[in-house]
Parts: sequence; structure tokens; C-alpha cells
Amino acid sequence: MKNSLVFLLISLIGLSGFVGILCRGGGLKKDFYEKSCPHAEHIVQSITWKYVACNSTLPAKFLRMHFHDCFVRGCDASVLLDSTANNSAEKDAVPNQSLAGFDVIDEIKSHLEKTCPEVVSCADILALVARDSVSFQFGRPLWEVPTGRRDGIISRASEALANIPSPFFNFTTLKQSFANKSLTVHELVVLSGGHTIGVGHCNFFSNRLYNFTGKGDADPSLNSTYASFLKTKCKSLSDNTTIVEMDPGSSVSFDNNYFSILKQNKGLFQSDAALLTDQGSSNIVDEMLNLEKFFDKFKQSMEKMGTIEVLTGTSGEIRKKCNVINS
Repeated sequence: MKNSLVFLLISLIGLSGFVGILCRGGGLKKDFYEKSCPHAEHIVQSITWKYVACNSTLPAKFLRMHFHDCFVRGCDASVLLDSTANNSAEKDAVPNQSLAGFDVIDEIKSHLEKTCPEVVSCADILALVARDSVSFQFGRPLWEVPTGRRDGIISRASEALANIPSPFFNFTTLKQSFANKSLTVHELVVLSGGHTIGVGHCNFFSNRLYNFTGKGDADPSLNSTYASFLKTKCKSLSDNTTIVEMDPGSSVSFDNNYFSILKQNKGLFQSDAALLTDQGSSNIVDEMLNLEKFFDKFKQSMEKMGTIEVLTGTSGEIRKKCNVINS
């Protein structure tokens, strides 16, 4: 019976379509909460928009949080879990210590628990908040978020360090890091465009200003005028508190300006500059200078990223509070 159903599906949609169904975030669907919590997505959006209206730095924070979550154990909200006496959680790993906005997630979860107890997962909340926060400036959703994710129960700082792409990565390492999550070079370049909003801490790029090869030198691939400007912000290698816009003058506006500054050798991180060191990747950067094309490809890439290794069905759990597993 099972084999005949498989054969019927293949004959109806073709083998490639069937494989696509198997590989694409199985178990997720649009309007997953339509019957179980019909107002869920509206609640998430309204609370998110309320906060973003007062704090334009939040979209970058939520986009990064979602990205960091999906790269470790898939999009399962493991990044939201607190450390315990016996375990150092993802939240406390170096790449995640500057994450912010957890209070907004908690407020949304609290509201949803009053409306529909133990129905809406923290993983879905995070995926929706990332989309809704970035979409606020446009007043409409920039990409689809199929729902039905469930929450993970394991969160390890060591796994965050091992899986989240580093701002110090070269192109080869970046490509491998994304390939490990079934993301292509095209998706690597497009998702890097998320750096059009947000800030970077000096300690993640100041080696490019003061000690690039360990000889007190600067990164020759960094625009010299931009490097001089950055030195006025980051006075030393030891500065780990000062922040700098990743997209100068446009860090709260979601657009494709990141690719324009990249072409001027003003990418802030080594991992940004790395996108120009490979011909194929560099060609994709050129394509993304077209705003309409960037928005279209960003939509597709975010939809794919949001399905990485998701837990669905009876896997994981629906946490009652996003920062602790159910006891």
C-alpha cells in the first residue's frame, strides 16, 4: 500500500517534485494554527510591531537570533533556553552573548499561553518574529513562514561555537558551513545581505585594522578610507564594547545597500569581504545590486533556512516558557 502511494505521487508530480516534498521542512504548512489558535500569527505580529515601532534596532537582532537558532540543531528555539547548573546553553556561547530581544519573545509567548495554552511553539514564534520585525518597515510580510515547528529540549554552548559561521571565516569555510545546513553558495551570499541592518562589535573585525596577519598590519582588501574611519571608532584590538553599523548610514533600513558597500570593499567582517574572493560568489553579489532580485532571492532563502532540521509531529515539545524546557 505504502509503495503504491509513493508510486502514485511520483507519477503525479515527477521524481524531482517528490524528492522536494521529502526534503523541504516536512510537517510545516501555511496556517498550521488556523484551528488550534486562529489568532496566533496576528498576536505575534501585533506585539512585534509594537516594539519595533519604538526600537528600530530590533529587526536586525531578531533576524540574527533566528539565523543563529537554525544553524544549531535546526530551527527549534534551542537558542532561547537558559543555561542550568549542569549545562552551558547556546545563549551563553560567544557568538550569542550579544543577542537581544528575548523579553519580546517572552511577552508574545505569555500572551499566547493565555490565549491557547501549550499550542504555539517558541520555534514558530521566533521564525515569525524574525519575519514580522524585518517586514515592519514595509507594512507587509516579506516572506512566507509555514508553521508547525516544535521546540528542542537540548541546548549546548559548544554546539553554537561549532556551527554558527564566524565573522573571521574565509570563503572556503563559509561555503562549507552553509553546505552543512544544505544551503548553497547563492543562499550564502543572499543571506549575508541580512547585514544591511544591524551592528558589529569592534572585537569581531578590529584585527583587520591593527593585526591582520599577526604583524601589526591592516587587511589590504579593506577600503583604506573606511579603515581610517573604523579606527576612529575602534581604538584598539582589546575594545569589545564599541559597536559600528554594518551598513554605514543605513543600518536600520532593510535594502540591498550591503552589496553596494561590499563592491567598494567596505564589508565590515572578513566573512563579508570573503564573498568577493570567489568568482561565482562575486557574480552573485553583482546580481544582488538589483533590489527587486535581492528581495525575491532573500524571500526564497529565508523560507529555506526556516526549514533547517525542524522538529515536527511528536518530536520535541511545545514549551510553556521559551527559556526553560517543560519539567
